[in-house]
Amino acid sequence: MGIMKIFCSRANPTTGSVEWVEEDEHYDYHQEIARSSYADMLHDKDRNVKYYQGIRAAVSRVKDRGQKALVLDIGTGTGLLSMMAVTAGADFCYAIEVFKPMADAAVKIVEENGFSDKIKVINKHSTEVTVGPEGDMPCRANILVTELFDTELIGEGALPSYEHAHRHLVEENCEAVPHRATVYAQLVESRRMWSWNKLFPIRVQTSLGEQVIVPPVDLERCPGAPSVCDIQLNQVSPAEFTVLSDVLPIFSVDFSKQVSSSAACHSRQFEPLASGRAQVVLSWWDIEMDPEGKIKCTMAPFWAHSDPEEMQWRDHWMQCVYFLPQEEPVVQGSALCLVAHHDDYCIWYSLQRTSPENNERVREMRPVCDCQAHLLWNRPRFGEINDQDRTDRYVQALRTVLKPDSVCLCVSDGSLMSMLAHHLGAEQVFTIESSAASHKLMRKIFKANHLEDKINIIEKRPELLTNEDLKGRKVSLLLGEPFFTTSLLPWHNLYFWYVRTTVDQHLGPGAVVMPQAASLHAVVVEFRDLWRIRSPCGDCEGFDVHIMDDMIKRALDFRESREAEPHPLWEYPCRSLSEPWQILAFDFQQLVPLQRLRAEGTVELRRPGQSHAAVLWMEYHLTPECMLSTGLLEPVDPEGGCCWNPHCKQAVYFFSPAPDPRVPLGSPQTVSYVVEFHPDTGDIAMEFRCLASLLYQLVACQDLRLDTRQLSQSSS
Repeated sequence: MGIMKIFCSRANPTTGSVEWVEEDEHYDYHQEIARSSYADMLHDKDRNVKYYQGIRAAVSRVKDRGQKALVLDIGTGTGLLSMMAVTAGADFCYAIEVFKPMADAAVKIVEENGFSDKIKVINKHSTEVTVGPEGDMPCRANILVTELFDTELIGEGALPSYEHAHRHLVEENCEAVPHRATVYAQLVESRRMWSWNKLFPIRVQTSLGEQVIVPPVDLERCPGAPSVCDIQLNQVSPAEFTVLSDVLPIFSVDFSKQVSSSAACHSRQFEPLASGRAQVVLSWWDIEMDPEGKIKCTMAPFWAHSDPEEMQWRDHWMQCVYFLPQEEPVVQGSALCLVAHHDDYCIWYSLQRTSPENNERVREMRPVCDCQAHLLWNRPRFGEINDQDRTDRYVQALRTVLKPDSVCLCVSDGSLMSMLAHHLGAEQVFTIESSAASHKLMRKIFKANHLEDKINIIEKRPELLTNEDLKGRKVSLLLGEPFFTTSLLPWHNLYFWYVRTTVDQHLGPGAVVMPQAASLHAVVVEFRDLWRIRSPCGDCEGFDVHIMDDMIKRALDFRESREAEPHPLWEYPCRSLSEPWQILAFDFQQLVPLQRLRAEGTVELRRPGQSHAAVLWMEYHLTPECMLSTGLLEPVDPEGGCCWNPHCKQAVYFFSPAPDPRVPLGSPQTVSYVVEFHPDTGDIAMEFRCLASLLYQLVACQDLRLDTRQLSQSSS
């Protein structure tokens, strides 16, 4: 049978148009597999070893009672934990996997490793599994093995799954691996992290003195977005926060007993270690694989880890940042209660002045944004807007292009650039806000700053702009950050160029466009850890999982291996192996061209190391003298150290095949590249190849053929 094609409606983030794209019917499957954390989990040695130890101990406890060991493995993935259980002596395993491509792969992996007679893969959600003579399982299991956790512990539905399993699929007081999970929290004050959640006053130096842009009252009062902020907390310097409490064990879940998914709250009384402003709760969890708590896997950051030297890097489980609804003053030694609230999928925190047992306010509803800002701006965007140095750079650039009679048109999503233009003396300012959310938010901000009659908001798409919208005026300054909420990759903000082309008819003679130009840059890097998410595993704790590797590779080859993917590299340390170089330039003073822009060449690697990827970013030239980078903020240091813009995600193009560790690190290496900008679609197509690795592999293959031929001749 041929593969069916389907048409998908998709908004193009660069051109702004809505397109119908023909896709393979399995496109979503390939996307999910390619972007999954399966490889990262398989590379998590600490997780794998601890699970194996816990499973062995659980099987032994059941066997010591003279019972058969029947295992239920919910969310089996590759089938790894089920294979561990059978190897540990389990009599039979029921491996549940709801994602069909993954379940199919698990069947093949189980067969490849010789466990088909003792492991049954069931392609269902665990809540649909039946027990009985005609059911998926003939009887209830007495060992429950799961890996249903995310960074927040319960965000993937662990509590409802456990609740159902105990009621319908496992025996009462079964053995569970993991046996217990404990959530920990630490209260801190941190201006940097608080800037990801609230709008700070923004200072603008003008010829008439300092002007201050203040946030609306309802934005200050808003409890914020309900979702957790998950980050690699080990990359946040302790100098960037003040610890206000000890690490507090907040609540535990015993997985061997009946679990409830009902909403609940847990409080811990503590005395602040220092006086300050309570703003942020840092949180993580650990899991104990056995009832005695001797086999423990922890997500604790380095300052709270029992042995920082033994820390395991992982990206599938990180740490959590929660924002209190409001910052509150705390006094050293004056007792408070930190309260964790959760429903079946989410956790949030509040600070109580009194003991919560008799406080009806404790069972607070999950926080919901009612100010629009947290719906329009994500956490990095809040941080970007609050970056005073960045604002100062825009002010510096604006001073050089603004005139007393300037008519300014701002094009960005939820940007404060229009306010800067007004404060710096533009005669008339218009701002396009295409979405209802950005229109509503900007109206609030203008009103809070008494500018509702000074800045004209145009709520429509740029291509629908009319002369009447501009009150018959021609634009002398087209201004953008540029920032658009639909952008994922750095070059998606080239949408500004398409808008500039669309509104060209509204620009007056000699109109200035700012930024005036942009350029695409790249550097070849060696990652300390991030390479693991795209690296084949092959063997995992003695089990052959190459089928999973092949499955991920096929999914990547479907499209993603020829694309870059966004990552916030301030969280993922890397070393530069090449010097940064410019690939393409985009002149915003001109219209989007009809012909493609193409660049190709080779780059020599200056430092030894494993060439994992090329990192790409955009630089915006506000004026010839003023530039803003979405990537490297400083020159690479002599050792190759990189300082990345913390408010932006950079694009990472992982090399395929992955670097061959057999290639001597001192070998001369070059990276070839071909990059094309397609103006009709706004896409940037690219291909990078690490030439030394490819050459070495060709030589290795030739050597292998020679060895095989010689062996064959000697045998005959």
